Amino acid sequence: MRIFLAGASGVIGQRLIPRLVKEGHVVGGMTRSSGKTELLARLGAEPILCDVFDRDALIKAVRDFAPDVILNELTDLPDEVEKIGDHVELNARIRTEGNQNLIEAARQSGSPKILAQTVAWQLPAGPDADAVIELERSVLAEGGVVLSYGQFYGPGTYNEQQIPAEPRVQIDHAADRTVELLDAPSGVVVITDQPA
Repeated sequence: MRIFLAGASGVIGQRLIPRLVKEGHVVGGMTRSSGKTELLARLGAEPILCDVFDRDALIKAVRDFAPDVILNELTDLPDEVEKIGDHVELNARIRTEGNQNLIEAARQSGSPKILAQTVAWQLPAGPDADAVIELERSVLAEGGVVLSYGQFYGPGTYNEQQIPAEPRVQIDHAADRTVELLDAPSGVVVITDQPA
């Protein structure tokens, strides 16, 4: 399959690319950072430099790649866990406007299947929680799959040294499960160490 991976340079995106390539898929790895295109190519993806908020450029990028699947692993989170609170609005925007732009790009390029990441825990009321509800609703309305991840832990995550509270999922296990779910029927799939 041809897989358009939005958020390809993120912590899960970097683990997905080699797994997808090993399974024989062609991966278009989207990043908005020109400094990350070389990394994506090294991992085995075809780098696609595009900002999800540039709707016209995104539609063109998706149309040009002609994917069978759009895999939305986008977040807008800081490198330091202590600064997450500063990114609530940014992360909410990527889950709403960014996700909606991906859906529009899908509609204009043959309606490939959409899989999109969200969280398996209850967020406090506010923009982030509202954005998750909106993302899930819009992806399901397109017949897509919501990947509801537990808190990541393991190398490269916020939880490198300690195991977080449940729901949680080891980052490599999360990537393995994601690859297995490319053919999943529409719905919400909880991805945690403890099977739901």
